[in-house]
Amino acid sequence: MADLHLVVDRNGGGLAAQIAREVREAVRSGRLGPGARLPATRDLARDLGLSRGVVVEAYEQLVAEGVLESRTGAGTRVAAGAGRHAATEPAGREGEGRPHYGHRPTSPDLGAFPRQAWLAAVRHVLATLPNDALDYGDPGGVPALRRELAAYLGRVRAADVTPDDVVVLTGMAQGLSLVLHALARERGRDVVLAVEDPTSGRQLPLLRRTGARLVPVRVDGEGIVVDDLPAEADAVLVTPAHQYPTGVVLSPGRRAALIAWAARTGALVLEDDYDAEFRFDRDPVGCLQGLAPGRVVLAGSVSKALAPGLRLGWIAAPPGLARAVRLAREEFDLGSPVIEQYALAHLIASGGYDRHLRRMRREYRRRRDALVGALAEHLPRLAVRGISAGLHLYAVTDPKTDDGTDASGLAEAARAAGLSAEVATPALGTGEGRPAGLVIGFARLPAHRVREAVRAMAEGVRTR
Repeated sequence: MADLHLVVDRNGGGLAAQIAREVREAVRSGRLGPGARLPATRDLARDLGLSRGVVVEAYEQLVAEGVLESRTGAGTRVAAGAGRHAATEPAGREGEGRPHYGHRPTSPDLGAFPRQAWLAAVRHVLATLPNDALDYGDPGGVPALRRELAAYLGRVRAADVTPDDVVVLTGMAQGLSLVLHALARERGRDVVLAVEDPTSGRQLPLLRRTGARLVPVRVDGEGIVVDDLPAEADAVLVTPAHQYPTGVVLSPGRRAALIAWAARTGALVLEDDYDAEFRFDRDPVGCLQGLAPGRVVLAGSVSKALAPGLRLGWIAAPPGLARAVRLAREEFDLGSPVIEQYALAHLIASGGYDRHLRRMRREYRRRRDALVGALAEHLPRLAVRGISAGLHLYAVTDPKTDDGTDASGLAEAARAAGLSAEVATPALGTGEGRPAGLVIGFARLPAHRVREAVRAMAEGVRTR
């Protein structure tokens, strides 16, 4: 119920008209928005020190004007069509009228977040958590979540992890930052970091902020080309389960070669496990960390599995590095919110996390199949790759059917059609003439709307 600030001159006469004028101005100025509930006539009369009949008269006048609406049992509210916020919105740019299915191609379907399961987990935590658990805790994460994550990663990702190896963070980005920070402190200099090329352009500013010197290493059909790794590299950042953006899975031969390179050079492998849980047309691929726990840092989060806004992630690192990251976490911000950590631990322990992933894996596969089929029908010149897992596909122009539209034009047409798309270019200035690819997300794209969106994209391409 709105608390009204009304100025009434009791000696000026026309009290009902004064009240009506004040309420009318409050609606027009936006102080009272559409749907706002007004005080009952009896309550407002008491507040103003006036008779109830004066307020009733004012309300009736405003109802007659369409400013207010009154329903038995529902009280008096500002009418839906009243006020400045109810004005017709101006026409937007081309494409703005279409539904938009996500701002990043790797975004999950936020509407599928398991609200009831999460609410049940939070309720359980609040009902059972001892008071002392709400104090500052271990900056590396609450023990219950570290235990559940260690068991989960061993069961699902074939990781070789103990709870002491796990550090809970506010997302994978913080994990990478703190690992590089700890590594630089250990080496006494800025880190030389090899990165896949192409890679995610969004990570580059974060990585450079740590002071790391980035060295691009090309990716081919088997993943990162290990023979091209620089001898001076202190670490290499890879996405072996589903390379971003190409979707390539690091081949068994390359996996063995990468682990051998790390052992030979003393370098560290940073394994970004960003969407490995969503696989469709292949058997599970174990993580690199399980092959060489002393040389690999496994980084993950719930950003794709649940929602980025939870800001819950983790690393599983060799013991010495895990201690260094935990110390850095203590020095920087004292750790993550504990209620969310306990809630995630309960969700995993109760099986709710696994059930959600199984459900979303089936749904995302339907959406992926619909998008691949629609692209084949309406844009057959696009060769689609990297679709065996993840939340996006990678498309490159087929030279045999190329009509001259570059990836930038394709991305613009896709976004105008409501799709989530971006150009995947060699982010570090290399590429040796390779054509740029197009990344299109499908997680937020309802299967029944795929064909319409892709058809609109194809029409947009033809009119450019």
